[in-house]
Amino acid sequence: MKKIVAALALASVVVSVPAYAAKVCLDTRKMVSSSSKDGRIMVFKMKDGSTYVNHLQGFCPDLKYMGFVWVMQAGDTTVCENENTFRVLESGQNCTLGKFDTAAQSAPNLDAAR
Repeated sequence: MKKIVAALALASVVVSVPAYAAKVCLDTRKMVSSSSKDGRIMVFKMKDGSTYVNHLQGFCPDLKYMGFVWVMQAGDTTVCENENTFRVLESGQNCTLGKFDTAAQSAPNLDAAR
């Protein structure tokens, strides 16, 4: 009986482990536009018509008023959630990408970012 209980307990641990989704990365060459109205959410429109919303890791207030440049390795054209940073022009503020969502997943927050 003890073996059955132990086996059931072990099986429930294995089943309850969540599956992790692959991180989202975007190709900067396929971006049409990017904007942020609040310095917390950034909206990326892609050439294929899709829209991605990034919840920045911190508050990036200068982004509301100025453009930015990506901080990347030479030759790299992809940016990934929770990895890449960018520098706001003129102020030099550094900002880091957070989690990406599609526009449909972030519909309530998307209006604030436009």
